[in-house]
Amino acid sequence: MSVFTFATVPTIIAGPGSIARLGDAAGARLGARVAVISDDGLVRAGLVEPALAALRAGGAEVSLYTGVVADPPEAIVEAAVAQARAFGATGVLGIGGGSSLDVAKLVALLCRSEEQLADIYGVGKVQGQRLPLVLVPTTAGTGSEVTPIAIITTGEHEKKGVVSPVLLPDIALLDAALTLGLPPAVTAATGIDAMVHAIEAFTSASPNNNPVSRSLAKEALRLLGAHIETAVLQGTDLEARQAMLIGSMLAGQAFANAPVAAVHALAYPIGGRYHVPHGLSNSLVLPHVLRFNAPACSAAYAELAPCLFAHLGGSTPEQRLTGFIDGLSALPGRLNLPQRLRDVGIPRDKLSLLADDAMEQTRLLVNNPRPVSRADALAIYEAAW
Repeated sequence: MSVFTFATVPTIIAGPGSIARLGDAAGARLGARVAVISDDGLVRAGLVEPALAALRAGGAEVSLYTGVVADPPEAIVEAAVAQARAFGATGVLGIGGGSSLDVAKLVALLCRSEEQLADIYGVGKVQGQRLPLVLVPTTAGTGSEVTPIAIITTGEHEKKGVVSPVLLPDIALLDAALTLGLPPAVTAATGIDAMVHAIEAFTSASPNNNPVSRSLAKEALRLLGAHIETAVLQGTDLEARQAMLIGSMLAGQAFANAPVAAVHALAYPIGGRYHVPHGLSNSLVLPHVLRFNAPACSAAYAELAPCLFAHLGGSTPEQRLTGFIDGLSALPGRLNLPQRLRDVGIPRDKLSLLADDAMEQTRLLVNNPRPVSRADALAIYEAAW
């Protein structure tokens, strides 16, 4: 029997239209002055206004920061923190994709703890406490609403993570109505990102890999596999959208406790250097990392296969393994996503730089079930090119 720790969000509110309950559910917890962290596109799309209205109806004053961008740099965090401090925030609401939620986590922490961002990168470096925090995802992919992780771009290309249980929010609210306007490509890429979270959590070499995470990962894959094509191709299907949100959340809970590995380690440099969205970066390297890991993960991949591809349930273990990898290799094409690194503008002569960058992701590579050398990383990029 292994010894493990499993931590997650204390309260989850889910269901279409549940954003209207925000004031009643979270108003007292967030206090009288709420810093809302989001991005300009969501505000212009009208997706943030229901949250603002619910908070104001509960008597709260609101300060809205809309400067979050994909792969947010440190300057964005610092600007959002400065605005929240000047406002005298008593609580923080993050609404948006993973970038907005990650920034909101750090705003809640830095406004109260007074720590410096540079001092808390890594695992377990946070010393202080945070302001009350509520997170509302508008994509079904990152699972950031239930993870103790915030990823920030440092310098020109590198991404670093702040990892601490302190970053887990008080409430995660999942309302599929907020995801109905997601374009098909974003829905597809973020959905595959969630699948990667589940797969890597299930096979993580972390000493904290545990039966709770593995069970959540399998259920996440069942939901994601059954609904991703409907969510992508029939984007107004509210049932499919809500199932994707729940699947993404379950995968987030899984990898929050059994951390991800080489797919993410190789995806981060793609996003950092070429600004490829994170979910798509994962999708581009996923099949090739699966093939690399297969000698160490054949039984695990065979176990996961029927969760994602129900038709493999009656197959032999060998058939399930092959079907799992082949099915995930074909999925991006079925969802009309780019499938090769060259399709997103990455030159072949830059793959060596990507391999160098990937080897810096030691926090992630240590969790991979098969050791990854620089030569291995380069070979994976070559296969993906």
